[in-house]
Amino acid sequence: MSLDKATVRAIAELARIEVREEELDHLAGELSGILHFVEQLAEVNTDGIAPMASVADLSLPMRKDVVPDGGYVDAVLANATDAIREDDGGYFTVPKVFE
Repeated sequence: MSLDKATVRAIAELARIEVREEELDHLAGELSGILHFVEQLAEVNTDGIAPMASVADLSLPMRKDVVPDGGYVDAVLANATDAIREDDGGYFTVPKVFE
């Protein structure tokens, strides 16, 4: 696919990029080269190949979803200027932002 100056000007306008008139020919050639390369990639036979996000076969390590530390509600709420302490825990209070 080959792009002309008018198409490059339209693409630049849509992308909100200021391009000077003397740069349009050069950009048209570069963008046409990029599109030509993408067209070559589309010709590669990929039947039977599963899509992938990375070429490295990696998996994330899994861990148990447990709370390793806790039970410091009173110590944490001691730092608050205004906190609510309840039997089953507590929480910070903050000033109202909206009226």
